[in-house]
Formats: sequence, C-alpha cells, structure tokens
Amino acid sequence: MAEERDSIQLSGKSRKRKGKALFLPPAGIFLIAALAVLAVVLMAGRSKDSPVSGSGEPQAQVAREGADPGVSQPETEPTLSQEELAAAQEAREKQQVVDSYQNLGIVQVSGYLNVREEPGPGGRIIGKLQEHSACEIIGTEGEWYHITSGGIEGYVHNQYVLDGEEARTEALSHVTKMAIVQTDKLNIRQQPEIDPSNVIGQALTGERYPVSEVLEEWAMIRWDGSSSGTVDAYLSTQNQYVEIRYALNEARKLDLKAMALSQYDNLVISKVDNYLNIRKEPSTADQANIIGKFPGKAAGEILETLDGWYKIKSGNITGYITADSQYVAVGQEARDLAMESATLMAIVKTDMLNVRTEPSTESTIWTQISKEERYPVAEQLDGWVQIELDSGDNDDGSSPDKAFISTRDNNVEVRYALTEAIKFSPLEERANQQASLRNKVVNYALQFVGGRYVWGGNDPHTGADCSGFVRYVLKNIAGVTLPRTSREQAKTGRAITSSEMKPGDLIFYANSKGTVNHVAMYIGNGQIVHAASRRSGIKISTWNYRSPKAIRSFLD
Repeated sequence: MAEERDSIQLSGKSRKRKGKALFLPPAGIFLIAALAVLAVVLMAGRSKDSPVSGSGEPQAQVAREGADPGVSQPETEPTLSQEELAAAQEAREKQQVVDSYQNLGIVQVSGYLNVREEPGPGGRIIGKLQEHSACEIIGTEGEWYHITSGGIEGYVHNQYVLDGEEARTEALSHVTKMAIVQTDKLNIRQQPEIDPSNVIGQALTGERYPVSEVLEEWAMIRWDGSSSGTVDAYLSTQNQYVEIRYALNEARKLDLKAMALSQYDNLVISKVDNYLNIRKEPSTADQANIIGKFPGKAAGEILETLDGWYKIKSGNITGYITADSQYVAVGQEARDLAMESATLMAIVKTDMLNVRTEPSTESTIWTQISKEERYPVAEQLDGWVQIELDSGDNDDGSSPDKAFISTRDNNVEVRYALTEAIKFSPLEERANQQASLRNKVVNYALQFVGGRYVWGGNDPHTGADCSGFVRYVLKNIAGVTLPRTSREQAKTGRAITSSEMKPGDLIFYANSKGTVNHVAMYIGNGQIVHAASRRSGIKISTWNYRSPKAIRSFLD
C-alpha cells in the first residue's frame, strides 16, 4: 500500500506541474522544446553505440559499411605491393613501346640482317639489323620489305622478318631498357671513369645498347664491338648524352669510311711504306725498347705529345712513335689519308672460326681463322661474308680458293676500319751461333715488310710471292737452297711441331683440297712474316691466322 501511495502521490505532483506549465511564458516553452530535441539526439547517439539484443555486433556496423542486409555487396579490391605496382608499370611501358609501331617487323636471324639501299641481293648495304631488332614496314616489293629503322630507310628480305600479330607478340619479350645515344660521337669506356686510355670504342647518334645497370653519371651497357665478343662497357650519362628508356633495338648504319675516322679523337696516320717502331719509352737507345710495329697507313690515337714523340694507342698497344712529320700525319692530312685507306674488314670475335668454300654450312671447311686478324672483305651476303686470305703460289697462277665465313651468332663484325699496330719484339742476340743465325735471318726478312707481292717473283726488292720470298731470305743469309714452290718446299727440311718451332722455321698452309699453296716464316712471339697477297703485300701476321698444314725447320 505504501508503494501504491507513493506512486499516486508522484503522479499527482506531476499533474500539478503540468498544469502550472500551461501558464509559462513563451521563452520557457522554447527552452523546454530545445531540451527535448537535445535529449532525442543524445538518445539516438546512444542507440548507435548500443549492442543489438543477442549479438556482439554494433547496431550501426551495417550502416557504417554502407551495406544493405538485403543486397549483396562487391568485394573490396586488394592492395598491391610496391613490387606488383612496379611490375604493372613496366608491363604498361613495354606494351607502349610495341604499340608505337604501326606495322611492326621483328628480325629473326642468328647474327644480323643486311639493310640494302635497293631491293635485291645486289643492292648496296647501308645498315644492319641485329637479331630481334625492330623495324617499321612501310611497303613491299616482291620478296623484300621496304622499312625504316634507326634512322635508316632501305630494304630487307622478308624471309627473315616476322610481321603482324606474330611480330607484336614476339616483340614484347625483347623490349628492354636501352641507352639511346643522343650526341654525334660518344666514347665507350672500359671503366666508368674519364681516361683517354680507357676508351675502347665509339657510339654514334641513334645507336641503342642494352643497359645492365644505371650508376651515378654512367650507364653500364652490353657492347658487342669487342674482339672478345659482347662485354660490359660504360657510357657517360652527363649532359643528356644518352636517353635511358624501354625500347626495342633498331638498325645501325653500316660504318662508312667517315665513320671509321670517328673512332679517333686525335688521329695519327703512318706515312711510311713499311713500318714504324713503337717503343715502350720515348728513346731509340735500346732495341729491346721496341714493343710493336706501326704499319704504313695505320691509325692511332695520340694520347700525349712529348719532345719529338707521340704517345699513342693503336689496337691493343700503347707506346711511343716518332712525331717527325716526314713519317706521320696529323690533323687534316691524317683525316685525308684515313679516308683513302679505310677498308671494309671482317673482324673476327671468336677464338677460331670455320672458313668454307661456299656460303653454306653444308660446304667443306677448309681452314680456320683467328680473332687476332682483320680480313679484307670481298663480298657480303645475308648471313655470310666472303673474305680475302693469302694469294698462295699456285703453279698455274690461278686464283686462290674462295673463303666464306658465317656472320651468324655475332662472331664477326663487318665495318670499314683502318689498319692498327701489331705487337712485335725483336729477337734478342744469343751467345750461341745457331741462335744468332736465326736472329739474322728474321731481321733480314723483316726489312722487306711493306714490299710488293708479285706472283712468280723471286726478289723481294722488286716483288715476290710467298715461296719466292722465303727462298730468297734463306739463300742470302743462311745459304739454304729451297725448291721454287711452297708445295715442294713442304717436302724438304725437318718436320717439327708448333711447340718446337723457332724463329726462321717455315710454316705451310693448304688450300681447300689439302694441297700446300702458301708458306710463311716464323719470327717469334707467335708471329710470321710472309708475302700474303696482292692487296696486303709482305706483312706480319699471327702464325695461326689460318690453320697450318705443316711446319719445317731448315736451320738445324
């Protein structure tokens, strides 16, 4: 009852208050209304934070996620890692490279494909496309595509070029980061440092080289111009000399005679008919100071000028030559001489390369040639080049065998080039008489270097062929009489091996039929002197510039 009364009493008090509120002023009414609205807002906020009955989930969880219980929602997109984002960006950039070609062609050869000025095998070669290089196909003439690539417009045989969707698919796997040369001539260096003796080649405008690594102010590239094959090298990235971006390789211009000159910044040319000595020190006091020979019309880079001497780098030799203008040319005179004497050469980049009688892998291998030599080019074919070896001394004076080497697999570089220095050290005088005789024979033979090759000639003073040359030298210095031809000479003397040969011994070489047709004299240090050919005359070569057939000694 007490509880009941309390309730009735409170109720009655409440009614009395409400009754009194009817007589409040308008301002009070507004205050009460505002408080009521505030209370509603507070209650609504509390209800959002309150758990739903029978669940640990917040009531507003669905609302906060924007979900409608009756509608299925899409899954949230996963976040990509930095590596995945970079890979996606790389894929986009590579696709953009492929898409930049309207009618893409991709070269499918082992080695390189010739770009010709006119359609047909007789068209002058103006450039080359390496394996997997790209071109824009702008037309078709029979079996030839009319293309542009690397700033060259010309023709390539369609047998060696993928096109259409097949080309676009293939191209994606060959897009790589390239250093694209933006200046007329850029030094290629062995190390990332500025040093004249560090220069190993030249890159021309528009040429592209795969980038292995980007360093501060340098790009490490893969360079295929070394005699050792493809090697790491460096291009300076200062002053925007190169642009580094994803790209496909494109054509390179065939190195014309003017481009042969671009290999040198401070050119010197030998003006003598035979050879100049290259010395270790700028002095003529010591014969042992000689480290090489600088042939007539050979080229070198002047590194330093001293009193009466040039310090030069030519080929793999760095040393001193006379600065006498009677014997060497510099400046415009050197450039003019270089333009006259630059010759299309095949530069071998592997240890030994097969020489065949025909431009086919099915034809006979009749000798092998060495990367230590540069061989004059007689003719260029797709995938093959015909080179000139020695002329020999065939009894009937007939032309020597044709010699073809494959340009596939990047084992050969064909370009205009200048003759360069040859490593050579004169024989030391020995105490015993036999060694002294060999020394006299070799030094006598060397005085004829630069002389004329004349088939059937017997005197190197006026011109001699290979057998006439060695016959004359051995007769006049050692009193040894030899038969007239190399074939007959190879049947005399004492047979020895390459490990036994000494200066003054004779090395014989054979033609494609295995018949001896050429002879040379060993002069030591892995070199020979021989009357090589009508073009080369009497010259120094490496002893295994092609495979020897026999070695004979006549001075024991």
